[in-house]
Amino acid sequence: MPAGDGVQGHYPAEFHREQGFTEADWLTCLPGAVRGCPLAITGPGRATVQIGAGTLQLAWQVRPPRQIALMRMPVLATHYRFDGVAEADRQAFMKFFDLYTQRGGG
Repeated sequence: MPAGDGVQGHYPAEFHREQGFTEADWLTCLPGAVRGCPLAITGPGRATVQIGAGTLQLAWQVRPPRQIALMRMPVLATHYRFDGVAEADRQAFMKFFDLYTQRGGG
């Protein structure tokens, strides 16, 4: 991970991660995170993003919240699968997506 920008250094064509979102927050955030790319909610816990001639298939599932001492954090298990998206386009898309969805405290 490059120092200071809070995003991964490389994004493979398919990966899983856990994110600290409720499903409602995730759905509110997605339209901005896809940076104007066409977004379609295709079913419960599923969405498709059109990126040029290719697509990003998103799937998510709500997991039990994590508890650390008195703090409870939502957990959303997410799956990303890019089909027909060029490497450079995938990297640029995900860097913006990650910065947009970045959550922090301080």
